[in-house]
Amino acid sequence: MRERTRLEKAIGDCDRLQDTLDTNVGLLELAEAESDNDMIAEAERALLGAGREAARLRLESLLSGEADPNSAYVEVNAGAGGTESQDWAEMLARMYMRWAEQHGYKVSYLEESPGEEAGIKSCTIKIDGPNAYGWLKTESGVHRLVRISPFDGQARRHTSFASAWVYPEVDDTIEIEILDKDLRVDTYRASGAGGQHVNKTDSAVRLTHIPTGIAVACQQERSQHQNRAKAMQMLKARLYEVELQKREAARLSTEAAKTDIGWGHQIRSYVLQPYQMVKDLRTGVERSDPQIVLDGDLDEFMAAALAQRIGHQTEAA
Repeated sequence: MRERTRLEKAIGDCDRLQDTLDTNVGLLELAEAESDNDMIAEAERALLGAGREAARLRLESLLSGEADPNSAYVEVNAGAGGTESQDWAEMLARMYMRWAEQHGYKVSYLEESPGEEAGIKSCTIKIDGPNAYGWLKTESGVHRLVRISPFDGQARRHTSFASAWVYPEVDDTIEIEILDKDLRVDTYRASGAGGQHVNKTDSAVRLTHIPTGIAVACQQERSQHQNRAKAMQMLKARLYEVELQKREAARLSTEAAKTDIGWGHQIRSYVLQPYQMVKDLRTGVERSDPQIVLDGDLDEFMAAALAQRIGHQTEAA
């Protein structure tokens, strides 16, 4: 049913674009015959918009990875630097939530570790919707912020780092075996809002997969049992993502795909002072409106990174 829904949407999008093209080409011919400049301008705007939509759908049609249609988990972690990096991590998480909301995805906050003074040390959000992982997977990596610090009384310029890690929700039909002996379970009291029950019981759960060192945590639900079930689903998704990365690395005969998502490998710089710029270091895409980017306008960066990745896969094939 999911495959059928995906195909129906793809066919519907193509039909809609074809209708837009036919209608506005005919309108343009009529307007030129009648020398109606307003109608000409309107038809040209519609055709330009259709061109942009066609380019976006073309990229979306190339989301052919095994997990690309799935929903996604996004983990954000502050780097070294205390309050500065923790505030940047919160800004980064907000950026992804705004992007998701603008595209009609459902956003759920699963876990958060607040900073000492401001921001967050880490958080995990889930973004539900078709192709969420396909679009977001190129966002994995280290993000660098340069600005005049609001926490520095001398108004000095600071550089902060935070990382984003994106992995797909695992379909229930995919078998991923996790042995009890490979699992460490820790419980603790949830932080933040939630009432007396959350604050007085050890309802939050952290699972650590000992062979890989992968750890996930969930404090969204009221009961420890519910949080453990969600955390187990997240852990399976992480292990699935690791396997996908291994397959991609094998296809490309290189370890480049793994280093791209390493903690020490930044993918994008956001400069707020002394000038304004956002630059993706992988694709060279550059913008001079960082505030709009931080408000979730990420499509240009995602499309370029996706096209580059698809290009590399095609060359390797």
